[in-house]
Amino acid sequence: MVTSVFHAGELAVQRRMGQADSAGRVGRIISPEIPGAAAAFLAEQPMVVLAAADDAGRIWTSQIVGLPGFAHAEDARTVSVDAHPVPGDPLAEPLRGRRKVGLIALQPQRRRRMRVNGTAEPTAAGIRIATDQVYSNCPKYISRRSITEFQPTVPGPARHSATLDTAQQQALSVTDTFFIGTVDAEGNADASHRGGNPGFLQVLSPSRLRWPDYRGNSMFMTLGNILTDPRCGLLIPDWRTGATLQLTGTAEILWTETGSAPGAQCAIEFDITEVIAIPHAGPLRWSPPELSPANPA
Repeated sequence: MVTSVFHAGELAVQRRMGQADSAGRVGRIISPEIPGAAAAFLAEQPMVVLAAADDAGRIWTSQIVGLPGFAHAEDARTVSVDAHPVPGDPLAEPLRGRRKVGLIALQPQRRRRMRVNGTAEPTAAGIRIATDQVYSNCPKYISRRSITEFQPTVPGPARHSATLDTAQQQALSVTDTFFIGTVDAEGNADASHRGGNPGFLQVLSPSRLRWPDYRGNSMFMTLGNILTDPRCGLLIPDWRTGATLQLTGTAEILWTETGSAPGAQCAIEFDITEVIAIPHAGPLRWSPPELSPANPA
């Protein structure tokens, strides 16, 4: 009997969406080992995004930035990230202990990305991840951006709140990109990217968001995780200033809803339980976006 690389939640969503056969074919790209091309790609990136649970069980998604090479493959089953989240980041302390993590490296300039899921152990420089799943994704829905500056700054103090203020709601309503962290029933973490035209992330209230889920690679790792465990965390970067907005809460799949976007398979509603805003959280400054041609009109 062949063991599936997918867990029960992912398999259930694949069947519901009528994409189980496609997922089975695409799933062959998932491996515990890091291909040479993936290792080379990772070593070129100045930023990675990680998802993990904190000690209270809340899911957060965080960025870690460094000079290219700070994130690299040590061998076929090990990724090292030689940097830490900035002070005030909700994963800064949790990553000092053993933790299930999901990592995504995104290269907006070329609309490329790769994902790594595994177990992180702390090191003197950052973390070392023993890989369970490594795979690349298609370029769909990635806004093209180029780095305009690497501007080392001192992060501002983290601001905590239970809901979004007016300025934060406005920022979310025009974003074209965010990152989402989820976990499965066993606590295995995954970090993924969501993109679309400005407005695809809808602010329903200061504590509730909605977005359409567009067709991707048919594996449904994010939806499969949400089906089995509603906890998740969002990271919304401000590409212009380096600020970050991090949200944690719970998500629900609305199977019969597609929001206002054609091409959506369903919609996700996200209830916020905590907001963390960090000004100047990173040194990278990016150009205005060239929106993906895959975005629904």
